Amino acid sequence: MLRSLTAHRALIRRTPALVLAALTAICTGAQAQLPLAQGSQLPGRTATQQASTGADWVYTVKEGEHLDGLAQELLATPFTGAQLLIHNRLPAHTVFAAGDTLRIPLSWLRQQPEPAKATAVTGNVRIISASDGRQRPLAEDTLIRVGDEILSRTGNATIELADGSTIRINPNSRLIFNKLTQYGKAGMVDTRLRLDHGGISTHVRPLERGGARFEVETPSAVAAVRGTAFSLQSHPGTTDLQVTEGVVAFGPAGKTRNIPAGFSASVDANRPGVVDIYRLPPAPEPNPLPPRLQALPAELSWNSNALHRIDIFEADSGRWIKSDEVHGSHYALNYLDNGRYTINIASLDTRGVAGLPANVMVDVDLTARPATLVAPEEGAGVNDDLPEFQWSYRGSNEVGRVEISETEDFGNLVATSEWAPDDTALPSRPLTPGQYYWRVVTEAGGNSVATTSPRPFVINGTLPPVHILSINYIDSQVRIFWEKTDTAGGYLLQLSEGPEFRNIVKEATVQDTTAALRLIPGRRYFVRLKALSEGPLASRWGPGRELFIE
Repeated sequence: MLRSLTAHRALIRRTPALVLAALTAICTGAQAQLPLAQGSQLPGRTATQQASTGADWVYTVKEGEHLDGLAQELLATPFTGAQLLIHNRLPAHTVFAAGDTLRIPLSWLRQQPEPAKATAVTGNVRIISASDGRQRPLAEDTLIRVGDEILSRTGNATIELADGSTIRINPNSRLIFNKLTQYGKAGMVDTRLRLDHGGISTHVRPLERGGARFEVETPSAVAAVRGTAFSLQSHPGTTDLQVTEGVVAFGPAGKTRNIPAGFSASVDANRPGVVDIYRLPPAPEPNPLPPRLQALPAELSWNSNALHRIDIFEADSGRWIKSDEVHGSHYALNYLDNGRYTINIASLDTRGVAGLPANVMVDVDLTARPATLVAPEEGAGVNDDLPEFQWSYRGSNEVGRVEISETEDFGNLVATSEWAPDDTALPSRPLTPGQYYWRVVTEAGGNSVATTSPRPFVINGTLPPVHILSINYIDSQVRIFWEKTDTAGGYLLQLSEGPEFRNIVKEATVQDTTAALRLIPGRRYFVRLKALSEGPLASRWGPGRELFIE
């Protein structure tokens, strides 16, 4: 391959590792914002090139790449490939080979807004759009753009940035996305957030290049990182930080301190310039769990006996499943769907701050088993139009529901019950008299289902209770009027001297919807009715009414 190379370019080709090492050393030191290189000072540079005094990004050329293509993909308008050669002290018509390196000023790189995306949402979380100010529910896969706000109420959400960094937003929090910029093909991101109140937990990918930035501002502090995991809580006048990986520059604006992993820090607006630093409680030592749980509940235990916080996340989506505080060293894992989970166990200090977490990975793989039907029994007759169904579970951590059909193949469900871990249930609606089939469907792990064999039963049926509409008094006679029951063949009337109807004074069958009674003045009576049927319909008494003639 023919090349025209200067001695300087040959040096860069021979020692690309030295260039990258210099970049890393400067970016991770106290002067991370200082420029890596100022570019050449060759005579004849344009004012545009001389104005480029920011940090450089070092790009390694790949097989088949050429100057024009790199300039089009990496450089913003009006910068050109010719200017890039001059900046690197390379002659015109340079031909690149795989492994060559180029220094590119950050200010020359192509930039574009790059939205974040909600990957998991649980509960009540809202997004406020910067474009129109409208507030709507946040859903999975919703794109979050510059200026948008996330307002979590009783819910929580996991947000993924363009570079794969993640942010978990706690309940009762407000997070504003002030800047979401990606440097084109360079892959670097510049993210600026404002946590107005509430809390977040982040896992920021290492920011190995000089232009990358991740910064969270609160009303009382700022946290800037270059690749770390940390949690931040903003309260009126105070901000608290916990660092579990890497280092975070944290404190009032312009007065930050480097907080390493294993420490927490706090800023109080009433004490300007002061950053209180504390050591985090060490991570507990969890006892091993089987890597594959085929039955729940399972006991999670560890070596410490203090107050702890347990956080459970879906390993793939990052969805925050639950968070519990427990005293002691045991926790029951219960009612988890099948899948892989990350479980964090952290001790809480006297201020309620969670320490370094111990991570436990576990796969839940439950299999549902058919339940055992209890009641109604095979072919039983039931006198209630809302009968209670009973069964017993044979598996662990199962939920179930009753299904009722008029046919044995269950081609047309007429009623069901709610999914629940209970072993009794009522149908979703009253059943008319006739023969039915019932079965129980059990579910374990969210995707394993088992079904019992069908069992026939008969609804004998019930007539609705009869309600008295009005009572008319004429001398010592009382006339009673009640509502009509369409399927009734008559009505049974009872007169008693007490509201419990233990002492029945009179009982009579009446075909009409009215009856006259002669009572003894000065004595109290009570009357009630129920509808009668010639078929297999049971009846229920209506409410009693008091009668009294002075």
